[in-house]
Amino acid sequence: MIDVVVVGGGPVGLYLAALLLQSGVTVRVLERRTEPGTHSRAGGIHPPALEALDGVGVAAGLVSDGVRIRRGVAIGGGVELAEMSFDAVSANYPFVLSVPQTRTEAALERRVQELDGAALLRGATVTGIYDEGSAVAVDTLTAAGESRIHASLAVAADGGRSTVRQWLGAPAPLKVYPDRYLMGDFADSTAFGPDAALFLEAPGIVESFPLPGGVRRWVARLPGTGPHAPTAGSLARIVRERTGIPVDAGTNSMLSSFGVRSRLVKRMIHGRISLIGDAAHQISPIGGQGMNLGWLDAAELAPLILGRLAGAAREIDFGGFERHRLQAAAKAVRQSEINMALGRPLPRPLWNIRNRLITGAAGMPAINSRVAARFTMH
Repeated sequence: MIDVVVVGGGPVGLYLAALLLQSGVTVRVLERRTEPGTHSRAGGIHPPALEALDGVGVAAGLVSDGVRIRRGVAIGGGVELAEMSFDAVSANYPFVLSVPQTRTEAALERRVQELDGAALLRGATVTGIYDEGSAVAVDTLTAAGESRIHASLAVAADGGRSTVRQWLGAPAPLKVYPDRYLMGDFADSTAFGPDAALFLEAPGIVESFPLPGGVRRWVARLPGTGPHAPTAGSLARIVRERTGIPVDAGTNSMLSSFGVRSRLVKRMIHGRISLIGDAAHQISPIGGQGMNLGWLDAAELAPLILGRLAGAAREIDFGGFERHRLQAAAKAVRQSEINMALGRPLPRPLWNIRNRLITGAAGMPAINSRVAARFTMH
C-alpha cells in the first residue's frame, strides 16, 4: 500500500510529492496530462514560496533562470505616481521571482524523478476516491486499463475544477467578477529592465513585468462592453493607447484571455483526504498569489502527514492547519479584490483623485512598507 496518493501533478502536487519523498514516504502522483503543460500563465514566485521551494532544492536553480523583480512602479498619465521596493521583505529573497510556470513545473518534476522515478504517473485519470476508514481507495484509468490504488492518505491538488472536491461534495461557493483581462508575452521594448510597472489609466489598468530572455508580459483589463478579439494585435493596441509604449505584435509568444472568479471551500480536511491549492481556494490571478498559496498549503500540511503516518498527529493539528490556511486564502481573496478594484475604469475626475491618493499614501514609509509586505505575501 502507498503512503500518500497525490491527485494532480501540477506545481503544487509535485512540490508536496518532493517534500514527502525526501522524508522517506512512498508517494504516487496521478496526473491526467500525458505531457507537461506548455502554457504558462503563472509567473511570479513570492519570497515565502521561494523559502518553501528551497526546502526541496529547486529554488536556487529557479532564481538562476528567472528575473528578480526588486521594485515596482505605478504610473498614471505618463507620470510616476509611486514606487515600491521589495528590498526589506525578506532576508534571503528580497524580490519577486519572475519565471515561467513551465520552468517551475519542470524543475519540480526533475526533483520528484530524482527521488523516485516511479512516483509520477502521467495519463492517469482518477475516476473515484473513497475514504474507507483505515485507508483511501483511488480508482484510476490509464492506457493500461482500470486499477485501484490503496493509500494511507490522499491529497487533492487537482486545480480549480477539482473532481475530487466534487466527489467529496465539499461546499465551495463560487463568486464571479465582471472583470476580464487579456495577457500576452512580447519582446521587451521598454526601459523598465527588471522592474514591474502598473499603469493606472482611466480606461483600465495595464500591468507589465519582465520574463527571462528579453520578454515582457503585458496584462490589460478589457473594456466592460462590446466584443474583444483576443489577438496579439488587440493587446498591443490597448497597451499603446493607454501607456504610449509600442509593442511589436509580431513578437508575441503567449496570449490568453481570462475572466476572474474566486472559490473558497468550507473545509480542506475530509477524513483521510485533504484539498490544497486551487482545489481548496481559487482566487483572481491579478496579484499572482494563487500558485504560491498552494505551495504554502503543502509546506504546512507535509509535517502533519508525516505525523499521521507515524501515528503522532492529532485531529486538532489538522483543524489548526485548516483554519490557518483558509484564513490565508481569504486574505489573498481580499487583496486580489483590492487589486482588481484599483484597475477598473474610472471617470477622469475620480481617476485624478484616486491617483493623487495613491501618490500620497506611497510617500508614507510605513504604508509603503506594509503594502510591499502584503504584495509579497509577508
